[in-house]
Amino acid sequence: MEVEGVQLDDKAKRMRDLLSSFYSPDHSSSSTSSPSSASLPRNTSSRFATLDTINTTSFDADQYMNLLVQKSNLEGLLHKHVEMAAEIKNLDTDLQMLVYENYNKFISATDTIKKMKNNIFGMETNMEQLLEKITSVQTRSDGVNTSLFEKREHIEKLHRTRNLLRKVQFIYDLPTRLEKCIKSGTYAEAVKFYTGAMPIFKAYGESSFQDCKRASEEAVTIIIKNLQGKVFSDSESIQARAEAVMLLKQLDFPVETLKVKLFEKLEQFLVDLHLESKELTNLSVDVNESPNQGSDPDPSDATIHEASIREFAEAVRAYKVIFLHSEPQLSKLAQDLVKKHFEATHQQIMKQVCAADLLTMLRVTWTDVLLMDEVLPEASLPEFALQYARVAVKDYISSAFGRLLVNISDSLKKVQFAPKEDTVEENSLETAFEASKRAVIQGSLDALLDFQLLIDEKPELLLKLRDLTIDWVQRGFQDFFTNLHGHFLLLCGKSNTSAAAAAGQDVNLIDKIAAGLVLVLAQLTVYIEQIAIPRITEELASFSGGGGGFEHHGPAFVPVEICRIFRSSGETFLHLYIKMRTLKISLLLKKRFTAPNWFKHKEPREVHMFVDLLLKELEDITSEVKQILPQGLHNKHRRTNSNGSTASSRSNTLRDDKLSRSNNAQKARSQLLESHLAKLFKQKMEIFTKIDHTQESVITTIVKLSLKSLQEFVRLQTFNRSGFQQIQLDIYFLKTCLKDIAEEEAAVDFLLDEVIVSTAERCLDPIPLEPAVLERLVQAKLAKTT
Repeated sequence: MEVEGVQLDDKAKRMRDLLSSFYSPDHSSSSTSSPSSASLPRNTSSRFATLDTINTTSFDADQYMNLLVQKSNLEGLLHKHVEMAAEIKNLDTDLQMLVYENYNKFISATDTIKKMKNNIFGMETNMEQLLEKITSVQTRSDGVNTSLFEKREHIEKLHRTRNLLRKVQFIYDLPTRLEKCIKSGTYAEAVKFYTGAMPIFKAYGESSFQDCKRASEEAVTIIIKNLQGKVFSDSESIQARAEAVMLLKQLDFPVETLKVKLFEKLEQFLVDLHLESKELTNLSVDVNESPNQGSDPDPSDATIHEASIREFAEAVRAYKVIFLHSEPQLSKLAQDLVKKHFEATHQQIMKQVCAADLLTMLRVTWTDVLLMDEVLPEASLPEFALQYARVAVKDYISSAFGRLLVNISDSLKKVQFAPKEDTVEENSLETAFEASKRAVIQGSLDALLDFQLLIDEKPELLLKLRDLTIDWVQRGFQDFFTNLHGHFLLLCGKSNTSAAAAAGQDVNLIDKIAAGLVLVLAQLTVYIEQIAIPRITEELASFSGGGGGFEHHGPAFVPVEICRIFRSSGETFLHLYIKMRTLKISLLLKKRFTAPNWFKHKEPREVHMFVDLLLKELEDITSEVKQILPQGLHNKHRRTNSNGSTASSRSNTLRDDKLSRSNNAQKARSQLLESHLAKLFKQKMEIFTKIDHTQESVITTIVKLSLKSLQEFVRLQTFNRSGFQQIQLDIYFLKTCLKDIAEEEAAVDFLLDEVIVSTAERCLDPIPLEPAVLERLVQAKLAKTT
């Protein structure tokens, strides 16, 4: 079908070219009508000729036939013959139809010309008669004008005189007319009369009409005063006030002064309105009042506020109508109204307002915005209010998380600083820990309930902020836990650890921090990681409902990251607590071993007082740990459960040496050498293991570190026999008491034996006490203790 259509188009094109060449007086135009087939000169070589040249003026039949024979076979020539015959026939038919149509038009034109020729006869005579009549009328008109000219001039002169007399009479009657207009209140007519007489007063007001001008000006002064009162009157309609301003303009009164005064009145109105709106914000329930106090807002106050806003809106509408092109000033004034609304809202947010009260204030603000937007759409108040509402909601969320952080900090204040005396209130750490847990989890859930009210609110103002509110809440929880972690570090003094370590102030810093606080923080971080974060994550999932715009191009709340931070901090705080408690015990041991002269020590008569102090410290530690940390799941580690040696190889050898009661020092030294050699072939015991958040793990670790410190202090001294025996007696008593404190009895016994061995190594005459004497002194100490 497409091929046939192309062929028909080519035929129609050739037919148009032929008809154009037939009827066109200039044969060159036919060649230009076919731009696709440019004319070729007759002497052009046949290799440049094409079959399309049949439709051009430079067509050469012989050249065309030669080209056709060269390019076509016999079948093609026959087909071309049939095609050209059909085209010739069609062309003849089209030409015949065209001739017939043109012939009919030619006959119609001939008939029309004949009718016009027949109708035009006699028209010349009629035209001549018409010209004679027009000439006669013109002559008679000139005669009438000539005869009436003098009378017309006289009448016009009398008319001008009459008009002048009427104007003079009007000027003399003008004061009376103005007084009548003042009495009737038709100020528009009065202004019209006065402005009409102004040209005469300017020309003759100082001579002929001086009295009239003075009386008229006095009347106009009264009119201006009345019009000013009308402009400032709130009882007048907007149209009447606008008309008064227009009349004042016609009287050349400086209207800009009125504009400034009216705008100042609007500004003062806004100041008073701001005070009312501020009082309205105070109608919401105070967060410090109980619900039983009946602090519901009074509906009459809300009605008064709404009436005031409507009055202000009508005043703005009147100002806009009276003074054209005043929209920029009024827009700024309306925006000031919105700003002051949100300033009052911000003040309430700073006073820890609840979500319900915040919603009340936002509803009042949005109602006022819509009312003002109807009056002044040029100010774009909804968009302007949306920006400030965005700041207000964001500030409220930040304030809520700030209050939550303060509540948690307040719950930790009881144990924030170490007491001067070593008196610990019973269960004080447990109370602070439970209060901190409630502050974290319940405070977070209460904050979420408040935030839920914000996203469930239906007004358009908060609906537009819903996705942003969800994102701010999630980002707020992320920042809250980050800040809480930083606050925990600050309470423990970890923020200045590097500087303190560089200055050698670790001891002083630790003295200023309560060890109980560090222990509470260690377990609180574990609670936050294992309980609080998963619970809050579940609540956030139901809170957002899959919403949230992810303003920061990613999930705002990342619980995995928060859990990782608190897990690491929990281990850090636990190690810090152990370090603080061990350091305190080390100071006690240091005083014990640096004060006496161990080289001149007297024979021991009882267990030294420092043992009581050491046990008292361990009892305080046990009391603190049991208040905060849970019990472990494993059984107590006794000697039979240990995979390592239950006693030092050196102590076994020494014990045999002590029982032999050999007085030969050389033999004792040889036995010590044998003990060192035997230790190389004994199975090594694992003393220090991983610390868990359990009572047994923390207490046992502190005991191990304390005994290790004791061993190191022993190695720094030189003992005589009595000093060695005093250490032996103290260690034997400690071994009896530490069974009820530490869990890993084998490791504790091993460290105690290591202390005795180290003392023996530093002793000039390491002769131990007899077992009977040792037992008697220990039992005497136990009897005193019980």
